[in-house]
Amino acid sequence: MEQKYLKRWRLILGGDEADGTGITLTKEEQRIDNSLKAVYESDRWGGLGSSSPKVSRWLGDIREFFPQSVVQVIQRDAIKRLHLDSLLTEKEMLETVVPDVHLVATLMSLSRTIPEKNKETARQVVRKVVDELLQKLSAPTQQAVTGALNRSSRRRNPRYNEIDWKTTITKNLKNYQPEYKTIIPEIRIGYGRKRKSLKDIILCLDQSGSMGTSVVYSGIFGAVLASLPAVNTRMVVFDTAVVDLTEDLQDPVDLLFGVQLGGGTDIARALTYCQEIISRPLDTVLVLVTDLYEGGVVREMYKRFVELVNSGVQLIVLPALNDDGAPAYDKTHAAFLAELGVPTFACTPDKFPDLMAAALSKQDIGMWVSQNISQ
Repeated sequence: MEQKYLKRWRLILGGDEADGTGITLTKEEQRIDNSLKAVYESDRWGGLGSSSPKVSRWLGDIREFFPQSVVQVIQRDAIKRLHLDSLLTEKEMLETVVPDVHLVATLMSLSRTIPEKNKETARQVVRKVVDELLQKLSAPTQQAVTGALNRSSRRRNPRYNEIDWKTTITKNLKNYQPEYKTIIPEIRIGYGRKRKSLKDIILCLDQSGSMGTSVVYSGIFGAVLASLPAVNTRMVVFDTAVVDLTEDLQDPVDLLFGVQLGGGTDIARALTYCQEIISRPLDTVLVLVTDLYEGGVVREMYKRFVELVNSGVQLIVLPALNDDGAPAYDKTHAAFLAELGVPTFACTPDKFPDLMAAALSKQDIGMWVSQNISQ
């Protein structure tokens, strides 16, 4: 048992003949050791170089040795440590890599440099991740949002044909009269009149390089929300310019390839555009996904924040929408937003559907955060 643990630590920590463990590796374990050295001891062992075939063979090795969740981590480290980004524009690499959210974010940043002949292969990689995320996130989002809107649309003292009989009976069970074997309905709950769109949602995304995975998840949620007739969803992305990608929400892959990660940041300009497209502020939820590092005029950004809040728009600021851990963001601007009463917090994808449900039903988001988000 001790030998087993020693061998495991030897593989994790690396080493050579003089590592002091006295452990002898089998041929297969040596292959595992070499595949890890290529990434984590590249300064000593030369790494993978810039050869696409060599990298592809290495990717095949780590897929053989490790489960997919571990492969994704090692692959991400290799791209970052060994600067393999440029190889991801080559078809052989695109066909070999294990797709995940971080890889999609990298491909988005490289979209302008991917040769035309390889773009379809890159789209297939992105499509695989998008389909997996849609399968995972669609149902919870649809259920949470639809449920919140159904609850908020119920009316007291509705017309006869608008009565929600199940809810009405449940609410009046305390008024059951045994001698008459009936319930006296003191309260009647109705569904209310259906409207084409009960709420407006604007997802406003900072497309600077650090926001890559947050943009991926936001794009997925935007596509799901756009499929719900009860909400009108807009998608806006920005750097120093503002682009409305609402028409691309029908196909998340087109949407993500329409994003150009990198560049500066002008939050004030993005907020100005959002103000222009808001037609009913009291029924609008604006989710701003940004790290708040403003490259434009800070005074103008503050002015826009104040105007949005005063107009009645429900503004929520997310420095991150991903599973990457605590994000870096501008604490000074976050403190200003806190004084305005604007919730500013990092949100994981699994919490986002409930967040939107709370926002659409006009719950106290600060209270929701304290109950659901670990700060």
